[in-house]
Amino acid sequence: MTSTTARHAVVTAAEPSWWGRQGDLIMRRPFNEWTFTHMNWLMPTERVARGGPHRPLPLSPDPLDLTYRFADADHTLSDLHRRTFTTAFVVLHHGEIVHEAYPGAFAGPRTRMQLFSISKSVTSMLVGIALADGAIGSIKDRVTDYRPDFLGTAYEETTLAELLDMTSGVGDPEMWDVPGSGIKRFEQAILGGGDVAQVIRSATRTAAPGERFNYSTFDAQILGWVLEAATGTTLAEYAAKRLWRFIGADRDAYYWLTRAHPRTAIGAGSFNATARDVARLGLLMANDGVADGIQIVPREWVRRSRGSDLPQVAVGSLGPSGYPHYGYSNQWWTLGDSAFQAFTGLGVHGQYLFVDPSADIVIVKCSAWPTQDDERRDLETITALRRIADHFA
Repeated sequence: MTSTTARHAVVTAAEPSWWGRQGDLIMRRPFNEWTFTHMNWLMPTERVARGGPHRPLPLSPDPLDLTYRFADADHTLSDLHRRTFTTAFVVLHHGEIVHEAYPGAFAGPRTRMQLFSISKSVTSMLVGIALADGAIGSIKDRVTDYRPDFLGTAYEETTLAELLDMTSGVGDPEMWDVPGSGIKRFEQAILGGGDVAQVIRSATRTAAPGERFNYSTFDAQILGWVLEAATGTTLAEYAAKRLWRFIGADRDAYYWLTRAHPRTAIGAGSFNATARDVARLGLLMANDGVADGIQIVPREWVRRSRGSDLPQVAVGSLGPSGYPHYGYSNQWWTLGDSAFQAFTGLGVHGQYLFVDPSADIVIVKCSAWPTQDDERRDLETITALRRIADHFA
């Protein structure tokens, strides 16, 4: 999910080399159906071991012969998959798989999917766990309490709470189609062996802290680094020890890492897991952070992720870097004012982890959109997912 502004900005620049265009090539349809299921073939990785007992999800398959209304027409779920390039689709109701489909050419129940910014929501879950563990003192702590290398940067006085709600006031709107933009330099540093931290340290302040929402992969990436500094472990190690081994996962997950040493996970976007295992994360959030009777993610942290009373991140108030039907809280996109309303993790190219606690519904949709963002496809998808939740509610 990135800015909706300046989509068609024209920038005159020298034609980048193949090395500099890796990101564009990886993302291009139809090749992205393969890359989004084979990131471990393209980048160095670190395993998130499942460790604990495997708990298969109960299967009660339902053909879900329903339609949703969009753009003055009725559409089936098959239409949704075709129109929005679905690769994997899993629906849980009361913790059971009631519908499952894998329209992607390379997708299946054991395929680990590139989740992009759903990774941010996973990082948030881990931050909540680290707070309960005492590794992180408070969300009022500053970035520099854990990463002193950000002293002297625009992030020097930024709190973890501001990172979590993307109100740091640092950085420009994310524009993937503008060469030289912050997010493109970040991507090129990751793929081309550059200094990722230096790209983020060079970001400038554009608003007062806490004043407004600005969608920021930089904010989320710093959260991942704070988590690693606070726990003394890598993201993958901490995720395996404190999250993944408790959910009954089918498979190990993994983070892919930067090419440059010291290699680092992209807590803002490099988590890969099967669609069923992502659904297990959604089930954890639907159940107030409890799995198999154990409180994994603190209950209040889950509630914080469902909505906020901050007016600048309320539904419809995000401004140019968020769509009108969303609000934002704790690295999740919110869809209503009530703590029991639906909320969702989102990733570019159409990745969704949709959770509706009141309907006890979790839906995972992985996709291979031709572009990073598409407001119309996003609205159609959310319309369809809410229709499914209403059907079961």
